[in-house]
Amino acid sequence: MLFQVGGKGTRPTFFEMAAAQQLPASLRAAVTYSVGVLALRRPFLHKVLDYEDEFFALLMLVLETHSLRNTDASFSESLYGLRRRSVRIRAKKDDTRLKSSDGIHHSGLEKRQRVLSVVFMVVLPYFKSKLHSVYNKEREARLQASLWGPTDERFDDVDYFGGGGNPLFSRGGLSFTYQLLYLLDATGFYSVGLHALGIHVCRATGQELMDNSSRISKIRSRERERLLGPLWLKKLQGALLSCAYTMLDYAQTGLIAAVFFFKMMEWWYQSAEERMSAPTVYPPPPPPPPPKVAKEGIPLPPDRTICPLCSQKRANPSVVTVSGFVFCYACIFKYVSQYKRCPVTLMPATVEQIRRLFHDM
Repeated sequence: MLFQVGGKGTRPTFFEMAAAQQLPASLRAAVTYSVGVLALRRPFLHKVLDYEDEFFALLMLVLETHSLRNTDASFSESLYGLRRRSVRIRAKKDDTRLKSSDGIHHSGLEKRQRVLSVVFMVVLPYFKSKLHSVYNKEREARLQASLWGPTDERFDDVDYFGGGGNPLFSRGGLSFTYQLLYLLDATGFYSVGLHALGIHVCRATGQELMDNSSRISKIRSRERERLLGPLWLKKLQGALLSCAYTMLDYAQTGLIAAVFFFKMMEWWYQSAEERMSAPTVYPPPPPPPPPKVAKEGIPLPPDRTICPLCSQKRANPSVVTVSGFVFCYACIFKYVSQYKRCPVTLMPATVEQIRRLFHDM
């Protein structure tokens, strides 16, 4: 079986639909990362990160409403040159050998379909994200309770992965079924939401793009003419409205650029983290030079195991911390108590600076 890859006709390919569906997630990651970087210098932006779900839902509400109003497509679909069309099926009983695309009439979106499209693309994902956060917190709490809680609660009793009829799993399986059927050209609906709304996603023709551009210009002109007030106020309001529309158009392009910028920065910092994760092993510093033996001090014996004071094998070896030389504990304790100095270097010392040395024989 050959899949539609070349992009012929008005029906989008599976890859175009998948790319348009994944764009909002990449856009959210890019916006969150950009705000996080700006928050390093503008601490008040941390409040935006605290309400990340609400901020992104409000942003997408503005973008999706504006895009559906002007292009009859979602924000991501309009960037790929796609348009939403209302589906009306005309039954034909006289010919039973009709193809799946016969008898289907496409028309413009109704107001109800635009509103429900915003609900499916903004409101439902927002509540899904909040429920997912609550589920993760509850899961972590139950996991901690199973590890550190009372002994009567067994570790195996906790449902960690949400099995046993979790609706999220059934919804994911239904979405996968629709995508598979769309890939096999068995249905014109890419997702459950589009099927519920009765909407097909089609490619926009060149004429439609030109008509849409002229229609947007006419809408802006009519809105400027509706402004009431003095002439200078009309001009000011018209200029502000024109700037607002222009900024919104540039914002759509800028958000897509932010997605690619985020991916590039993610790759850059990931490679930097990999380089930083491997610690650099430096050679140990050389030991400090030994202190010099004083001319009036006791000379050191050639055998390092001999005590310089008693010239015998060291018993209970002890070190004077100010010089580092080792003696018998009894010898050095008696000498330091009497002369208040190291016998080799003649450096001032006290009995508190004598440390016993312990080693395996």
